Amino acid sequence: MVFRTNRRGPRPETPRQRPRVAPTDLARVDFHELVPEPVPFLGQAAYIQLEFFEGLAKAVATAPTLPSKEGLSAAAGVALRKHHALIAELRRLDVEPDDVMAPFAPATDRFRQATAGADWYELLLGIHITAGMLDSFFSRLAEGLPVELGARVRAILDEEGASVVLESELRSAIQGHPGLADRLALWGRSLVGDTLLVARSALSGADASVRTGEQVEPVFTELIADHTRRMDALGLTA
Repeated sequence: MVFRTNRRGPRPETPRQRPRVAPTDLARVDFHELVPEPVPFLGQAAYIQLEFFEGLAKAVATAPTLPSKEGLSAAAGVALRKHHALIAELRRLDVEPDDVMAPFAPATDRFRQATAGADWYELLLGIHITAGMLDSFFSRLAEGLPVELGARVRAILDEEGASVVLESELRSAIQGHPGLADRLALWGRSLVGDTLLVARSALSGADASVRTGEQVEPVFTELIADHTRRMDALGLTA
C-alpha cells in the first residue's frame, strides 16, 4: 500500500455508504412503456407465486421445530393466496390460467432449483430474497396495467405476511448458530443475478429499445437497493 503525505499529514479516509436510489428516481419511470400485455404478465406472476408456495411447503416439511412449521405454513398460505388471486384475474380476462402459465414453467422451475440452497437455512433466505425482490418488481410493473386491474394486482402482491415470518425465522437461526451469518451473506449475494434475470424476462413484451435502455435501469437499481436493505435487516452484508 502506498501512502502520500503532505505538511498537514495524511487525510483520514471517510466512511462511504453504498449509494441508494431515492424514491423520486424510481417514481420517474413510466411503467406504461415497460409492462407487457396483461395476460402474460399475470401468467408469469401467478406461476412465480406457485413456485414460492412450493418452496415454502418444502421449508415447512424440513423445519426443525413445530413453531417454525406453524409460522412457515402461514407464510406458504400467503404465497398460495397470491397465486389464486392472480389466477382469478386471468379468469376475469376469459383465458385459461394453465395455458397462460405453461410457457413460464421451465424457466421458473430452473430458477427455483437454482435458488433452493444447500440446506434449510439457505432455502429460507433464498425464498426471502427472491420473493421480496420479485414481488416488489411485479407490483411496480403493475402500475402500467389498466388502472383497476393494476390496483388489484398491486394489492395482491403487496401483502407482506410471508416476509415477516421468514425474517423472524432467519434472525433466530443466525443468532443461534455462530458462523451461519457469513455463509448466508455469501449465499444472499449469489441470488441477485438469477433474480434480476427473471425480472428482465418479464419485460419481454415491452419495446426492445425501452427494456434495454437507460429508462429501465432505475427499476433494477432499486431492486438491488431493496435487496441491500433486506440483507441489512438480517445483519448480513449484501
